[in-house]
Amino acid sequence: MSDSNPHPRQTDRWLEPGKTNLQVIYVLYLVSFIFGGLTALIGLVVAYINRGKSEAWMETHYTWLIRTFWIGLLYAFVCMLLAFVLIGFLLMLAVAVWIIIRCVVGLQALGRGEPIANPQSWVL
Repeated sequence: MSDSNPHPRQTDRWLEPGKTNLQVIYVLYLVSFIFGGLTALIGLVVAYINRGKSEAWMETHYTWLIRTFWIGLLYAFVCMLLAFVLIGFLLMLAVAVWIIIRCVVGLQALGRGEPIANPQSWVL
């Protein structure tokens, strides 16, 4: 009797570089609004692990996701500093919308099998 399984579990594909992995990372970023950012951190780690291991057009998505995390964190920090003068609370809402829009744009491009046009962008 052999211990090897010829059929890998469905969840094994989620961690391999590719479309499914990218979709999972986008969803982890979006779900982070409910779970306080922990899932976004998990998504960032998975993105770093799989960066450089897939086709060129998918690499633009990994870059886009990694930059979304770090730029979003920078914007959130600035908003925290500005919260002392009360404008930071409004700006934090704008940062949340910015992250959601970047995830939606990325998911749409991924669904069409297209690269992100400018993955180095600070905006959209």
